[in-house]
Formats: sequence, C-alpha cells, structure tokens
Amino acid sequence: MLIAHEQEQSSISLLAEVSRTVNNEEDISKVLRLVLFILSEHMNMLRGMVTILDKSTGEMVINESFGLSEQQRQLARYKVGEGIIGQVVESGKPAVVPRIDEEPLFLDRTRSRIEENKEELCFICVPIKAGREVIGTLSADRRIAVPDDNDGKNLRRKSDRIDILQYYVDLLSIIAAMISQAVRIKQLDDEEKRKRTVGRTSQQEPSGYPLADGELDGEMPEEERPANIIGNAKPMMSLFRMIDKIAKTSATALILGESGVGKELVANAIHFKSVRNGKPFIKFNCAALPESIVESELFGHEKGAFTGAASLRRGRFELADGGTIFLDEVGELSLTTQAKLLRIIQEKEFERLGGSKTVKTDVRIIAATNRNLEEQIQQGSFREDLYYRLNIFPITVPPLRERKTDILLLADYFVEKFNAANNKGVRRISTTAIDMLMRYHWPGNVRELQNCIERAVILSEDNVIHGYHLPPSLQTAESSGTPYTGDLQQKLDAIENEMIIEALKRTKGNMTKAATQLGLSDRIMGLRMKKFNIDYKKFRP
Repeated sequence: MLIAHEQEQSSISLLAEVSRTVNNEEDISKVLRLVLFILSEHMNMLRGMVTILDKSTGEMVINESFGLSEQQRQLARYKVGEGIIGQVVESGKPAVVPRIDEEPLFLDRTRSRIEENKEELCFICVPIKAGREVIGTLSADRRIAVPDDNDGKNLRRKSDRIDILQYYVDLLSIIAAMISQAVRIKQLDDEEKRKRTVGRTSQQEPSGYPLADGELDGEMPEEERPANIIGNAKPMMSLFRMIDKIAKTSATALILGESGVGKELVANAIHFKSVRNGKPFIKFNCAALPESIVESELFGHEKGAFTGAASLRRGRFELADGGTIFLDEVGELSLTTQAKLLRIIQEKEFERLGGSKTVKTDVRIIAATNRNLEEQIQQGSFREDLYYRLNIFPITVPPLRERKTDILLLADYFVEKFNAANNKGVRRISTTAIDMLMRYHWPGNVRELQNCIERAVILSEDNVIHGYHLPPSLQTAESSGTPYTGDLQQKLDAIENEMIIEALKRTKGNMTKAATQLGLSDRIMGLRMKKFNIDYKKFRP
C-alpha cells in the first residue's frame, strides 16, 4: 500500500510538471525535449525518444531524444510495421519488452545498447495519436532487476515487475496524450517547411541547397493573421502562430489569460480558421447562470424532467453538432457537470437531463478560464482528469501590459468604432493622453481600454481626446506610475498648459486664433505662454 501511495504521488507530481511544461513553453521542440528530461528524472529513464511519422517517406524518425548522441539519432529510422516502434504505429497499441535480449523484434537501430546488460533492460513504447491516427511514438527504456529462480519469493518479484511495467505503460500513455497536439503541430510544421523549402528551392536555389530554418521564420503574413484580433507585438505574433497551427486540427483547446484579454476572440479565430468554419459556433458562459440551470442549458432536457419543462429542449452541445462550442469560465462548472463534460470529450456522447437516450455529438471543445485550475484541483473544486483532457493544447493570451506597443493600435481602432456609434468626429489623441495610456498598467486589459476610449470619445468636444477626458483611474499618481507631490495649483497649471499647446497645434501656431478658441484675450494668452515657456513658432508648418 505504501509503494502504491508513493507511485500515485510520483505520478501526480510527474503529470503536473509535464502539464506546466506544455502550458508554459511555446517552442514545441523545447516542449518535447523538456518532457523527456522530466521523464528521465521521475522514471530513472536511461533513454527516451519521440518519433514522428514522416508522411512523405512513410518512415518514423526521431524528432527529440534523451540519452542519445546526434549520430545515434540519425541511425534510427523505422518503416511502419518494422521493429517494435513500427508495430506500435501499425497497431496503434502500446508495446512492452520486459527483456530486450529476448525480443528479436527489438532492432536497436541507434546502437546505443551494445555495451548494456540487456537482461535487466526493458523497453516501453506507446503510440501518439491525433484522433484515431497514429502520428508518432513515445518510448523509454530503463533497468529493472530480473529474478534468477522460480521460488515463491521471486514469483512475487516477477509479478511486481509486470505491475511496474504496466504502471509505466499507463503513465507514458497519459503523457503521450498530453503532448499529442504538440507532436501533431510539429508534424504539420515540418511538412509545411518542407513544401515551402522545395518550392523556394526550385525557384531560387538551383544549386539544390535547402533553406535554413531561420529563413522560414519572421513576421506572419497579413493574410494568415486572424482578422478579428489587432496586434503587432511579439507576444501577439506567437499567439497568431499558435492559432494558425491549432486551427488545422480538431484538438480540444484551453485558452488561458486574465479577464479582458480577448479569450473569446481567440476562440472565434480558431473556429473560423478551421475546417468547421461553416458549422455552428456556440458560446456559453459557465459563470453567467445558476448551477441548477447550467446542465439543462448545456445538455438539454426531456419534457417533464423538472417543474416547468413543458417540452423537449436541445442543449448547446446538440446545437453545436459538427461545429465548435466555446465554454468560457470553465472553472466555474460544478463537479457533476464536469463529469458529464469529461464523458463528452472521451466518448462523444451524453444524455439529456431527465432522459435515458444516449445522444451522439461531434463537437470541438474550446474552453477558457482566468483561474488557476491547478490550484482548484488541489482545493478539490476541479477534476484532475478533466484538466488533463482540456489542457492538451493550452494557449495563453498575453495581458495588455506585456504588449504596450499595441495600445495605440487598439486605441485608434476603438476611436473609429465609437466615432461611428456615437456620431462623433474625434480625429486624434493628445500627447498627454497618449502618455497616460502608455504609463497605465491596465489591470482590466483590452476591455478596460475599450471602455476608456468610449468614455473619452463621448466627452470630447473638439474632436481631440485630452488627458482630462480619460477616467480618474488613469490620472492618479499610483496607477500611472508618476508619483505627484505638487499642490492643486500645480495640477491646474498642468491642465492649462496642455490646453494651450493643443489650441496652438489646431491653429498651426496662430496665437490670436488659439486665444479665441480658449476664450482668452491676446494679452492673457501672451502672459500664459510666457508663464509656461511655450514658443508658438514650434507649431507653425
């Protein structure tokens, strides 16, 4: 019992570490390398490999490995059905070799075990699948002592050895599912690079030298960006590439990020760039309704299922059949609803509330949350098995404070939007207002920026957004990061200085016109400009 408990604790620790790696790393090659490194630490793995099927050649090639030299990696290529790895790909089922010295199908193409004691060396290989298609394998070998006689004690040891091997098969199978979408994207990415390299080589490289990987990187073409998301910052370029890659698959996606970053827009982009774009896209906020209503809304109900159920009602999952369902704030679901959601992900079926008929559905699930689901698992409010099913391909949307170069792009977009909605003619944002927008830390992210610009557009009377049009939260010393120690008169002087500069900009340095707009005499205007040391000539063309 103690050993089983230790194994369980070790498994949870391993899976949590793999999950964090998949979640936090954007470089897929690095993800696979780190996962193998984690396995080596938790499983005492001597060697580990992730092989990916090269569809152009029909061979399995090592993509990432642990414990192998580069030369050994290059030696290993397996056709489907060839050796243990080839058979796992062909059958789609895990394979265990308790002793590699007794298995003729174990080819050891890497020649890495020649000097090993093969009697104690076991090999485990599990398939990596995208849906029902096998796209690669995850394999590991480690040393397990072998009993040398047949007395009762050693029979128990043999039984324990079989149990341990099965434990590792189960563990590797879970991890293979967790990295399956990363492997699929790596496979698609390699295919795309190969096509582009061949195409560009035939046009530009008559010598036959392939292009380096770096030549295929760079800024994302405009036509490949999501049409509904604005951004040029580096974190957004990474996000756009992730969206483009996952959209080509049918993977379950988990969108992570703070409130207001635009997780729903990301879900929209994934759906409309996918093969399901002609099918329904159903959105459901898991926190918007009482718990008693959520199940009925998601899964539907039969007539008479509860008081007020006068007729059969189809739920969101039925309405989304063939398309995509977006579950926002998924961390708010009750444990009962989570169990039903897990069944839909695994079995593609459910029952309506109050019914016994099984309903089949083909739905891609995209979930989103701003909560820390790992903490909720520890607290017992979120199912661990559901988390690992949803977290196969996590996408983190960066907060606005990490993409400040996009603030003005977004602000200009919102100005145009609210100009049209409110019949206003705002043409620009003042320098002072821009400084305030750029200094603020935006805890409410893009949603807060949108609300700020809407307010400013409505308040503007001269077709310019000034600093005093922005909400008080942007004007406080603490929020803007500009500690202010002056008195009231200094603050009034700062506002007056801004208004005079803006008037001179509008009139192109004409002091008389600027004074008229501000309701000042020429004499008072001259005194104010002298006080603030403003040179009107700077504003002339």
